[in-house]
Amino acid sequence: MSQSFMEKLLDGASVEWKTLREVGKLVRGNGLPKTDFTEYGVPAIHYGQIYTYYGLSTVSTKSFVSPETAEKLKKVNAGDVVITNTSENLEDVGKALVYLGQQQAVTGGHATIFKPNKIILGKYFAYCTQTNFFADEKRKYAKGTKVIDISTTDMAKIQIPIPPLPVQVEIVRILDAFTELTAELTAELTARKKQYSYYRDQLLSFKEGEVEWKTLGEVAEIRRGTAITEKETTPGNVPVIANAPNPIYFHNKSNRDGETIVIARSGAYAGLVSYWNQAYFLTDAFSIHADDAVIKPKFVYHLLKREQEKIHQMSKGGGVPHVRARDFEAYQIPIPPLAEQKRIVAILDKFDALTNSIREGLPREIELRQKQYEYYRELLLSFPKPDGTK
Repeated sequence: MSQSFMEKLLDGASVEWKTLREVGKLVRGNGLPKTDFTEYGVPAIHYGQIYTYYGLSTVSTKSFVSPETAEKLKKVNAGDVVITNTSENLEDVGKALVYLGQQQAVTGGHATIFKPNKIILGKYFAYCTQTNFFADEKRKYAKGTKVIDISTTDMAKIQIPIPPLPVQVEIVRILDAFTELTAELTAELTARKKQYSYYRDQLLSFKEGEVEWKTLGEVAEIRRGTAITEKETTPGNVPVIANAPNPIYFHNKSNRDGETIVIARSGAYAGLVSYWNQAYFLTDAFSIHADDAVIKPKFVYHLLKREQEKIHQMSKGGGVPHVRARDFEAYQIPIPPLAEQKRIVAILDKFDALTNSIREGLPREIELRQKQYEYYRELLLSFPKPDGTK
């Protein structure tokens, strides 16, 4: 697929850039707190679910409201597009969901309904909202710092390219094919993760009396990190690990090396378990150093990762949640023979690579397909503006 393909697709037809108000009607939503949700009733689209639950389009809704509540809300018909007006980041403002359900739905505040006219497909518009040019348009009208908002009035001023309908149909068909492929891979990954979870539970479950149990404090040393701010670091390539899944910055010195397990100490990720086998600088977290003669570090990691949700629930504190090292010292863990530990680790590492590694397995395949989709999306939706720019 190339620029010549686009020229052939257009077949000499012109592409006009029009504002959203020129190609449809925009209706601002109102109301719809989550307390209005019911178990069944009229389909309802909450703006927050557009970020967290839906993809580009849907035939059914996650939530419902009573007919009485629905009467007060703005109506969404099949083919309409619900757009978010508000978010904590610009990327999520203007996120679009095409509603394709048979039953009329409703939506609420912080959302705008785009009702396309006869010269534009709702799904074509939804794909446009994912492009770089749409991001540039959003940036012109975004207001706020902590909470970013684009009013319906300003959203109506955003310009998008309008090729002939047959061209829109073909663009949607091609992008749908890429989206479907990614969705299939994601569904397969979800199934593999369930399979991994099942086998991990089987491998790490031991009958009473089958193996010895000890506290983590008996078989490992737990050490607190060293406080350091970004200003105190010296440029280097040593990752600084704290309360996040990835390095928060880099330094030229390390205070940890070799196989260790890190537990995030506080914040939103309090209790997050991660495994490191390199030199790094540990700050607002603590590390677990297993006695290799008794228990393998990677075996400890898999044991703790299996209990990740329970560990998150160990966090305390009303404002900033945190976990305590001493709680882990008393944590009971099984100690099978070293040979059995190595066997279990080898099996779980293979599953882990398949389901979680961004360098191999399904996550890598999904990442490549997503990049491919983004490349063709930008190619298919890049049309010259009247001033000659793209």
